[in-house]
Amino acid sequence: MRKEAISTDAAPAPAHTFHQGVRKGPFVQVSGQGPVDPASGEYLYPGDVGAQTTRTLENVRAIVEAAGATFDDVVMLRVYLTTRDDFAAMNEAYGAFVREHSSSGVLPGRTTVIAGLPREEMLVEIDALAIN
Repeated sequence: MRKEAISTDAAPAPAHTFHQGVRKGPFVQVSGQGPVDPASGEYLYPGDVGAQTTRTLENVRAIVEAAGATFDDVVMLRVYLTTRDDFAAMNEAYGAFVREHSSSGVLPGRTTVIAGLPREEMLVEIDALAIN
C-alpha cells in the first residue's frame, strides 16, 4: 500500500511541513485542525470555543471527505483545549456536530487533552482517524 497525501480547498492549507491528511490503505489520518476559514486563512470566533469547535470539525470533515470517506468512517477524534474551563462549551458544540454527521448513530471515540496550542487565538484543535 502506498501513502497518499490528501488535500482540499474546503479546509485550510497547512501552515507548516505536513499535509491536511494522509491515506494509507483504508486508514485516513487528518492532521490537527483549528478554527480557520479555508478561504481567507483567518482564525475565526475569538474567545468562543463552541463556535471554534464547530468550525474546526467542519475542516476535519472536509478533509475526511476529500479522502473519499464520510464522517461516519471516523473512528477517533482527539480534541486539544487550552483550558479545562472550556470543556463544557466545547463538549456541547462537539456533541451537536458529531450527532448530526454520524448517520449510523455510532459516534467516534474521543480523547480530550488540555494543552498549549500553537496560536494564541486557538482555543481548540482537533485531529481524526477514519477507516474506509
